[in-house]
Amino acid sequence: MSFALAAQHWHFDHVGVVVKSLDKGCRHFVDALGVSEWTDPLEDPVNGVHLQFGRDASGTVYELLSPLDADSPVAATLAARKDLLNHVAYRVPDLAEAAASLREARCFPTADPKTAIAFGGALIQFFVTPIDTIVELIEAPDFAHDFKFLSLSQGGR
Repeated sequence: MSFALAAQHWHFDHVGVVVKSLDKGCRHFVDALGVSEWTDPLEDPVNGVHLQFGRDASGTVYELLSPLDADSPVAATLAARKDLLNHVAYRVPDLAEAAASLREARCFPTADPKTAIAFGGALIQFFVTPIDTIVELIEAPDFAHDFKFLSLSQGGR
């Protein structure tokens, strides 16, 4: 299957952003962008991150990621203060098929697929594109985040 045909079955999920702490990141997205719907924060030891999803009034979803510890894959990103706007993510029906499509488009995986707590244990995999952007594939085509309304007066977490 061609890349264009395979990608027709992908669904945009979120933009990943690396932050020092979920509390400070949440406060910034509330104050600067009016993000008012948030999931509960999660800890994902398999992927080495604390994370939380927020959704703005336009429906754009942001995943805030902070390092779980010094060995976290986002710790070096945060220390270098580079690539903080980190990745775009798509939910796909078949991770192996979507990964093959990305490989055909000259993208390469950063690691083998891993399970992700944020997606109910579904497999995820990250790829670096030929223009040095990062794409996350999530094998959970029908997944929906559980957002709760947060009034702007409540602030961050």
